[in-house]
Formats: sequence, structure tokens, C-alpha cells
Amino acid sequence: MGTEIAHAIADGILGGGVYALMAAGLTLVFGVLDIINVAQGILVVLGAYLSYVLSVHLHIDLLVGLLITVPAMFVIGVVIYWLFIRTLRGAERTSMTLLACFAVALIIEGVLYREFGSNYVSLNAWYVNQSVHIFGFYLADIYLIGFGLAVAAVVVLYLILYRTTFGRAVRATMQNQTAARLIGIDVNRVAALTFGIGVAVTAIGGMVYGSITSFTPNSGYDLISRLLAIVILAGMGSIGGALAAAVFMTTIEALVDIWQPDWSIVVFYLAMVIVLTFRPQGLFGRHAVRAQ
Repeated sequence: MGTEIAHAIADGILGGGVYALMAAGLTLVFGVLDIINVAQGILVVLGAYLSYVLSVHLHIDLLVGLLITVPAMFVIGVVIYWLFIRTLRGAERTSMTLLACFAVALIIEGVLYREFGSNYVSLNAWYVNQSVHIFGFYLADIYLIGFGLAVAAVVVLYLILYRTTFGRAVRATMQNQTAARLIGIDVNRVAALTFGIGVAVTAIGGMVYGSITSFTPNSGYDLISRLLAIVILAGMGSIGGALAAAVFMTTIEALVDIWQPDWSIVVFYLAMVIVLTFRPQGLFGRHAVRAQ
């Protein structure tokens, strides 16, 4: 039993890294733009399909393919912002952007269904089916890669926000858009680039997600519910907290799955409800602070 628990904890931690990859962009966009991007789930799936096309049709390795899919998803994110979100203004902006992102999700889902159909597909590479033997049990290489990429993504996002001129503009925009405009910051440009970065991260999450599970254009719905739970638990806008919250929730789910598999998914969301009852700003959120 001890080995089984240790294995569940290891799987939960590594699985949390995968979800953190997908949630990091979501929490960045909310922290800076006050936009709840409900299209994040289908964008992860789109990233998975882009990796699928490069791997199956062009025979490009999944990791090498990120050099193409990450910039491509960045451009898609910028285009989505300029076409669907930039013009939304006023007191109802948050609710309107929610509807706009949902419309984007439906459009992308329809395109994916048209191009790929409803059959399940998955990503394959030599390291997808390999594992390493550690402390008496096997850990899949793709989970280790995914966790490493998650940590790297969080570090890169932190460095962008706190070690670059663009990051200072982002934080100024987050704190007060009117003041940011007065000091010469192009708020629309900053917002578009931030949204693009948030979407670009989904290319990495989509590649790892598609490597560990089969997916269809319909897979985005289950993903967005889990990603929102992670982001809310972490504290809306807390980038580092998204990684910690994802690890926390997937580890609990993996442990409960040992004794009560039918309850594991319930516990995933129950943990969120309990935390928010006693700490509404989330585990790592701060009042009046969004990006950390």
C-alpha cells in the first residue's frame, strides 16, 4: 500500500504539471485583462491538433514541433484579441468577453470537426511510451517532460512580467489602464501581446495533453472545467499558484482514486469549494492583485 500511495503522489505531482501548462495562460490573461478565456480548453485541443498534423503529415518530432506551434498559437491569440475582444468596452466588458470567448470556442470546435472529424486521435513519439524506474516504480517520460516544461513556462512568464520593459508595461496596464495610457503605453498593443502569450502556452500544454490521452474536438469542454477550477483555487491571476494548485488537486485526485475511483473527480472540485469557502481569493491570490 505504501508503494501504491507513493506512486499516486508521484503521478499526481507530474500530472499537475500537465494541467499547469494549460492553466498558466488562462490565469495570465485574467490577471492582466480581466478576461475569463473560456476558449482556453479548445485552444489546448487546437494546439494538440497542430502537433498532430506536424507529427503525422510532416514527420516532425513533437518537441521540435513546438518551435512552430508556439509562434502559430501566439499569432492566433493576437488575432482573436483584435477581432473579437479589442472593441469591447464599458461596464459589461467582462461578461461580453466571456460570450466572445465562448463564440471563439464554438468556431474553433466547428473547424476542427470539419477538418478532423469526431474520431479520437493521439500523439506519438519515442518518449511518449517510455518510462524511467525510480524508487521502485515507473514514471512515464512524457509526464516528466510535461512537468519540466510547466516549471520552465512559469519561470519564463515570471521573467517576462518582472524582468522586461514589456513586463513593466503589462503590470502598469493591469493596475490602471487610464494611467498607463497617460504615460504613453499602448494599452491595446500590450493587451493583444498578453493574450497572444496566454494562448501560445496552450501549444505546449496541447502537445503534452495529446501525448497522454486521446482527444477529439469535443475534449475542450472537460478541459476548461478543470482549468477554471485550478485557476480559481490558485487565485485568479496567480501564475505560480496555478502550478501549485494543479499539483495539489491532481495529487488529491490520484490518492482518492486508490480507494474510491468513482469519487476522485468529485474530490477534485470539492477541494476547490472548501478552499474558496474559507479563502475566497484562492490559495495564492491577494486582494487587489492579479498577476504575481
